[in-house]
Formats: sequence, structure tokens, C-alpha cells
Amino acid sequence: MTPDPTAGGAVAEPVRVRRLTDQEGQKLQQIVRGGSTSSVRYRRAMMLLASAGGNRVPVIAQLVQADEGTVRDVIHAFNEKGLACLDPRWAGGRPRQLGDEDEGFVIARAASRPLKLGQPFTGWSLRKLVAYLRKVHGRVIRIGREALRCLLARRGVTFQRTKTWKESPDPERETTLHRIEHVLDRFPDRAFAFDEFGPLGIRPTAGSGWTEQRRPDRLPATYHRTHGVRYFHGCYSVGDDFLWGVNRRKKGAVNTLAALRSIRAARPDGAPIYVIMDNLSAHKGADIRRWAKKHKVELCFTPTYASWANPIEAHLGPLRQFTIANSHHRNHTVQTRALPAYLRWRNANARHHDVLVAERKERARIRSEKGIRRGGRPALAA
Repeated sequence: MTPDPTAGGAVAEPVRVRRLTDQEGQKLQQIVRGGSTSSVRYRRAMMLLASAGGNRVPVIAQLVQADEGTVRDVIHAFNEKGLACLDPRWAGGRPRQLGDEDEGFVIARAASRPLKLGQPFTGWSLRKLVAYLRKVHGRVIRIGREALRCLLARRGVTFQRTKTWKESPDPERETTLHRIEHVLDRFPDRAFAFDEFGPLGIRPTAGSGWTEQRRPDRLPATYHRTHGVRYFHGCYSVGDDFLWGVNRRKKGAVNTLAALRSIRAARPDGAPIYVIMDNLSAHKGADIRRWAKKHKVELCFTPTYASWANPIEAHLGPLRQFTIANSHHRNHTVQTRALPAYLRWRNANARHHDVLVAERKERARIRSEKGIRRGGRPALAA
């Protein structure tokens, strides 16, 4: 029976991030795949990328081990203010000494090129900016370097290297993204994703973990890479939240076709399925297209420079964090065994209640300690 919207029984729209721009998608993909020095940024980026890939809030909450309410708050924050939501303002501090107008003036000057303001250099340092603000004609702002640094950080202005962005030249970008979103919304039980992850070399890889203060674990350095590389060919079932894959020596149409056959085998009833993947040339061969047409497989390619739209991207970040980072595999055989071992654990514990509760308590404790160190007040005992 269809609910009557006029009777108050209408089904609410699922919470989901708005469509990402190319810059936003590439930035989130960089954080998730490469890791981040901030666990908050990493987990929030994973939430956003997973939501952009069509994952629903319960699945995202299980992926990042968080409350569903937290995931919804992050998504709403992103839809409101963009990537600024990756750095929440939790810490307190003394009252502001500058008004909103003065702060806006400082931010505008900090974000401007010094040459345009008549200064003989191409970039600001804190010392140069403080000196300029004290001598600017018509307005004198007295602020120390540390207060200026905190103000800039609070307003989202940081010292960064200049970068370039790759805008998608695909003329069908909007149409392609709309098709992917339609498939994920209407047919999640028949939607799959595929991507290669790598290259995976045999070398000690730095990571992070709990250890005694000032006594970090150490890994030996290596200067000889004689084992070659491998590529993890990963497949993800959106409806079942199930991830599997295998290591291959290289990318190629043959290995792509083998992965597609394993995806087709995951839905043996013969119903049409949809496979989302990036537009790598190894994914578009004539043999692959003929096989896909014969076996009722629709290939949904992401637009150029927009591989962040692939739902599997959010699930490859934890794969690197828990199997590659902080590792010292002797050879590819050992490494190949580690990946399926993690996948078995991941698929078996994605919904384990005890794991969710333990992780939630630990995150709350860590957040409380950070708040105290940054000048916040400890929570009152009940």
C-alpha cells in the first residue's frame, strides 16, 4: 500500500550529499586514498565520498564505525558549507578582540596577492602580514602573529602550496553522473562497482599505531625493489555492502573481464546488473563491451577526472590503512594473503554490534581528551 503524503505518512527523502564538483571529488578522493594526518578529516571525507557513491546512511555508519546521526550531521554540514565541514570548530577560547568587519578585512588581505597591494613580494608570511596590517592606510589593526594564525585557521585560510585542478572536459559529465545516481537510487541490489588499487610494492610502509610515548615502532629502510608491483582488482556490491577482489600483476582488459565475470556470478539469476567503473582504456575494450551486452551487464563509466563518483572509492581507503600502512611484507605472497584476510574480517564485522559500541566509546574518549588539551571543559559526570 502506497503511503499517503497528505496523511502524514510520506516517506522522507534519504539524506545524501549534493553533487560534488570535480575539485571537491578529487580532494575527498586524495584524503581517503592517501590518508590524512587528521583522523577527523579522514573519516569525514570517507563519509562524504561514500554518500556521493550512493551508499545510504546506515551503510556509511557501519563503514566508519559512527552513529547514523553523526553521518547525517556531516552530510548536512557539507551541503551547507562545502569542504569546510572537514575541520569542525570544537575548541573554545578567549572572546574575539576584532569585530566581524575587521576580521573580514584581515581575511581579504591575507587571501590577496601582496603584489596587488603594492608590496614587493609574492607571498605573505605571518610577520609580513602583521606589519602590513599595522601600517595600512585608513585602518590600523593591531594583532599578534599567534592571534593572526588562529584567526586564519578559524576562517579556513591556511598556508598551502599552489596546486592545479583537472576540470572534467567530458561534455556528457552531467548526464553520466545523473545516470550513476539513478542506478544507485533505483537499483542498489543490482549495482556493483569495480576499480584497480595500486601499485602495491614490497617495501616497508609507514603508518601509525598506539605505542609508548616517544618510542615509535620502526621499520627498516629498503633501497632495492626487486619484487615488482601488483594491482588489487576490487569488486563491491552496493546492495549487500560486500567487498572482494584479487591481486594481479598488471592492469589489462583480460583482468577486467575476469572481474566482471566474478561480479556477474554474484548475481546468477540472469537479471540485468550495473557495474560502475572509471573510464580507463582497459575497461572499454571491444571484447568487454560484447561480453557485457551478451550477459545483460550495463557498464556505467564515470566522467573524465571524476573517478570519485565510483562507490568503491570510499572502501579502498580503509584497505590501504589496515593492510598496507604500517606493514613490512616480505614478498607478494604474504601481501596477497593479508588483503583477503582483511576482506573476510571486514565483511564479517561490518554490522557487529560489539565492534560498533567499542569504537564509539573510544572515539568519545579521544574527543574528550582533545577538548581538554585545547582549552575545553571536561564533560560533567552524570
